[in-house]
Amino acid sequence: MAELPLRPRVLVAEDDASMRRILEFNLVEEGFEVTLAKNGDEALALLGRGDPEASPFDLVLTDVKMPGADGLTVLRAAKRRHPDLQVVLVTAFGTVDHAIEAMAAGAADYITKPFQRAELKARVRQALERGSLARENRDLRRRAVADGDAPIISQSARMTEVLRVVDRVAEAGVTVLLTGESGTGKELVARRIHRASRRSGPFVPVNCAALPAALLESELFGHERGAFTGADRSRLGRFEQAQGGTLMLDEVGELPLELQAKILRVLEERVIDRLGGRQRVPIDVAVVAATNRDLSSAVQAGTFREDLFHRLSVIPVRLPALRERAEDIPLLVRHFLKVLGAPEVSVAPRLLAELERAPWPGNVRELKNTVSRMLLLRRSDVLDLGDLAPPGAALDGPPTQVAPASSAPSGVLAPGDLVLPEEGFSLPDLEKEIVLKALARFDGNRSAAARYLGIPRHVLLYRLSKYEAGEPG
Repeated sequence: MAELPLRPRVLVAEDDASMRRILEFNLVEEGFEVTLAKNGDEALALLGRGDPEASPFDLVLTDVKMPGADGLTVLRAAKRRHPDLQVVLVTAFGTVDHAIEAMAAGAADYITKPFQRAELKARVRQALERGSLARENRDLRRRAVADGDAPIISQSARMTEVLRVVDRVAEAGVTVLLTGESGTGKELVARRIHRASRRSGPFVPVNCAALPAALLESELFGHERGAFTGADRSRLGRFEQAQGGTLMLDEVGELPLELQAKILRVLEERVIDRLGGRQRVPIDVAVVAATNRDLSSAVQAGTFREDLFHRLSVIPVRLPALRERAEDIPLLVRHFLKVLGAPEVSVAPRLLAELERAPWPGNVRELKNTVSRMLLLRRSDVLDLGDLAPPGAALDGPPTQVAPASSAPSGVLAPGDLVLPEEGFSLPDLEKEIVLKALARFDGNRSAAARYLGIPRHVLLYRLSKYEAGEPG
């Protein structure tokens, strides 16, 4: 869940004095800093016209019917000046159609009078959380641009055609179905679609296979407080978190049939029902689905709805397996050497040839793991066949052929490095030695060592603290 400001700033625009006082009391009670506007024109003046990213408020709560500038005018002006600013409408004339118009204009939510205090507070807090997610996503995008945003490395004709298609359809906002084997880069392509769409909201992935059906429904659609045992507070679902952006339904072929029907309705009606909620929530979300299963066969077997299949596959895109674009392997290997912090390491031509011949059932993900392992256990700054250890030698082995007998014996490293005894070894001790050698390689620079090992810095620090405490790795 996104972290909120210590004291969120809320602008309340309401022409009725008694309602204005009620809203102010409830929001102040919740710990918010409240600024009052007696009408829409006063609210517009308070919003200012400065830096789009330096809004004076975190949220605007505005009545729809007001003299002068009405709530929709305030909404449109607020989103134009401060795109990440969340706006919640309060109306006594609320209908779903009216709400959809407001959501299309950028509203975070709407509340219909009369409302309960708990409902008001929950809706405002949910909208603030959505705003925090949008700001976090904006910052992540900037860092991604600075870092190259995990580029899709390819020179093959097949992958080039895939990228041409997704770039062309991205701005249309149509639903895209990405298929292909595990490890072919479906999430990378989904993120590329999101960036090319220029949608202002976040990219929100959800793995449909990672949670049981009961939890997945709450994860997707959210829930209100008290909706089920343990629901001690309201929670935004992934559809609402992705408002104005893109939702990636990864492993969509694993969805239970009952949830398939609900997602179909969301895609058709563009509204969701939170668990335990009383109002339908309009959404503006582009959907990218991904699967490594054959959904056509699943439809024939009765495990996947045919109508949902057709609704998801408006634009079907199949990602080629790595063995189908072997000409990309040298590019990918050099890219991984760079991102793993070893740009000075080179690769022998005969090793590249061996990698290009390999079947790679785990695709690009497996290739990256293999490059990482070779870096950890290499004999020199030139990777060669001898560094391509057989399965089970040190880490879980590479997906390729065993090095020929004429190469250096697998499992034995150069003098001064680790030697694996025939009777076995301690994996924690091996890990500890690798970590300490990586740290020494970078003169104690922990950030550089973490990058080299391909692990987060905090994981490295945790490991080092265990070594210092005398615990096993």
